[in-house]
Amino acid sequence: MIRVLIAEDVHMIRGALVALISLEDDMEVVAELERGDRIVATALEVRPDVAVLDIDLPGLDGLAAAGELYEQLPECRALVLTGLSQPGNLLRALKVHVRGFIIKDAPADTLADGIRRVAAGERVIDPDLVAAALETGSSPLTPRETDVLRAAESGLSTEEIATTLSLSRATVRNYLSNAIAKVNARNRIDAIRISRNAGWL
Repeated sequence: MIRVLIAEDVHMIRGALVALISLEDDMEVVAELERGDRIVATALEVRPDVAVLDIDLPGLDGLAAAGELYEQLPECRALVLTGLSQPGNLLRALKVHVRGFIIKDAPADTLADGIRRVAAGERVIDPDLVAAALETGSSPLTPRETDVLRAAESGLSTEEIATTLSLSRATVRNYLSNAIAKVNARNRIDAIRISRNAGWL
């Protein structure tokens, strides 16, 4: 029996995932969560074979949670559900040892097959996502530019970003200018939108 943990913050989608997996004779849902910051603690408690994770979760995003899960419970393999609009997330997922990456609107049997294959140690990645990721490429942003853009996305002013990240205001302005130029944006809001849509944030 494959033990499955599900983390999805939209109640209706989570319920549908639980129902789909429960129809499979060789699978059992051992936990369902709506927050990313509860994934690792719950997994350590219930010991799933596969964690099916949404990327956009409150508390901690699914990819960050997958990275922590790999460090603390490497025998639990992560399978991430995503939208096709953020191909850059595939590269982030591979860096944190995610074993499966499936788009949310794939047919139901794709998920069950993906869980089985990931549980068996295979890697399962949607081919359309691979093509989109290759087209988009990896992030042109440095880690610090990414940090500054993320802070800006949360609504912080330049001064607040400087304080939060222990940088000078001039340095923050430089990072923002560089990020805007690298993603061919008009301003910081446009840079955040472009980077978020590409899966770089």
